Amino acid sequence: MNYEQMKNILLALDNPVDRLEMMMDFGKTLCPVPDDAQCFEIGGCASFVQICVRENNFYGRADSAVVRGIVAIIIAMVDGKTPDEIRKMNLKSEFCALGINLGAGRMNGLDSMIRFLQNL
Repeated sequence: MNYEQMKNILLALDNPVDRLEMMMDFGKTLCPVPDDAQCFEIGGCASFVQICVRENNFYGRADSAVVRGIVAIIIAMVDGKTPDEIRKMNLKSEFCALGINLGAGRMNGLDSMIRFLQNL
């Protein structure tokens, strides 16, 4: 599923709980990380998070259902893009526009993922 599809689904949901549950469902669709991908553990997250890269394709892992959902959305936003294209994106604003209510700890983790991606 690409980012636009995820966005359309989330924005069609009025209930914040439904949005959170849908985000967690997106996390179940993360593709397995290829053996030859370069993986980076993301510091600043309350959960274990890895973002992996192979030829401008992104993959991710997380040990929490909520965080896997966040990773799935962020990866969908950047998948196939070059580092220069990612640096020009406002990932935080785009994510926040989805209307997903996250606590401060999860937002810190989101910020860490975004910093990592924009510093590739």
